[in-house]
Formats: sequence, structure tokens, C-alpha cells
Amino acid sequence: MSGGRATPLYVYAVTGSDHPLRLDGLRTVGGAGGSLSTVVHGPLAAVVSPAPAGLRPKRRDLAAHQALQERLMADGAVLPMRFGLLAPDDTAVRTALEVKGEEYTRRLAELHGTTEFNLKAARSQDDLLREILDESDEARRLNERTRDGHGTYEDRVALGELVARQVEARQRRLADQVVEQLSGLARSRVVAAPAKDDFLNVSFLVERARAHEFTEAGARLAHDYGEAYDFRLRGPLPPYSFAA
Repeated sequence: MSGGRATPLYVYAVTGSDHPLRLDGLRTVGGAGGSLSTVVHGPLAAVVSPAPAGLRPKRRDLAAHQALQERLMADGAVLPMRFGLLAPDDTAVRTALEVKGEEYTRRLAELHGTTEFNLKAARSQDDLLREILDESDEARRLNERTRDGHGTYEDRVALGELVARQVEARQRRLADQVVEQLSGLARSRVVAAPAKDDFLNVSFLVERARAHEFTEAGARLAHDYGEAYDFRLRGPLPPYSFAA
């Protein structure tokens, strides 16, 4: 791209400037006007397109963003940008490549030959509560005293607090166990805060040569834990969690 244009840009990814850029047939985020192109500085290139007006995370635009990442990943290491990253013009993009050049180059080397898998997991609350009542004498005693509306207000508060502590401790222990069982197949991992009823949200950086092995290990894990658990393994994915 020529320098100095005051054209806002949508930024998809950073790659090596020698990375194959098979961009034909891919739609841009926003889908109207302009095409995919690159901003190059030294050994690095950023894949960009004209920034769409009123950008929102619509399904088709999320799909376009992901499709480009996957096309680039098929040919080598990529630093995928999060959906929605905009730059004021190509000069700003080129400056970022210059300022962060060493960091980007190092990360591309670290991500060479890898992909990301994300695992989220939940456990049936009924199953967890049964376990707590089976294994905690105090929880069982308080539950019996407050059953059918009986027991004091203090008993009910004590039971609620005890169960909450037990749930948190057991879910944290479960999360540690699951992560440990899969970590031997990964180069690295990033644990994020789980949402809603999940007890685990973790991303693994896995060598592409071991992707099938990792998928099979995830399936075995889900089978071994049983129907009271809900394991959702996604991948291979662009290594978003390891690009920053």
C-alpha cells in the first residue's frame, strides 16, 4: 500500500512479509467497498481492508474475520487481531509494525506450527450438590434441619454459605484437574474467568502436528467424567489468546 493515505483501516492480522497471502475469494469485514490488502514494514505485514462504517459484531462479519485468519494460518504463523481493531490510516499501521517489530517477530516465531484450542466445562449443579451432601456432615446436618421450611434463619444462612464455599472449592479443584490432564499435550495455556455456570474456561496452544491427538484426549476426558459434565472443546482456532 502507498503511504500517507488518511483512510481508516480494519486490521485483521500481522504476519511475516514473506507469508503467502492467498486473499482471493475472501470477503472483507463490512462487505461493502474496498478489498483486502497489506501494509508492509521490513519483515512484517499487516492484512487490512477499508474500515466499515458503524462496525458491529454481526455474524457475517465475525465469520469473515475468522475465515481470513484460518486462510492465513493454513500457510504459516499469524498474529490474529481481535475483531474490531481499527487504525486511522496505513501510516499508523506501519508505525505500529515498526515500534512493535521485535515483539511481533518474536511472537510469530513462538506461534510457528501451532494452533489454539479452547475448552469450556460445566457440571450439573444437582450432581454437585448431591456430592456435597454426601461428603459433608455439616452440610447434611444443616440440610436436614432446614428441609421443608424448618430450621432457623441462621441455619438457612449457614447452609447457603457452606454450600457456596464448597461449590467454589470443588469447582476450582475440578478446573485444576482438567487443565493438568491436558497440559502435557500443549505448549502453553491461558486460563480465563469462566462465565455463567461454567467452572472452566481455558485455552491451550497446541502444535498442529498434535491437534488430532489433543482432540481425542479432550473427547476421552469428557467420556471419563460422565454425563453430569458438559465439556465444549473448540478448535483448531487462530491463537488469539497467545498473540498478545
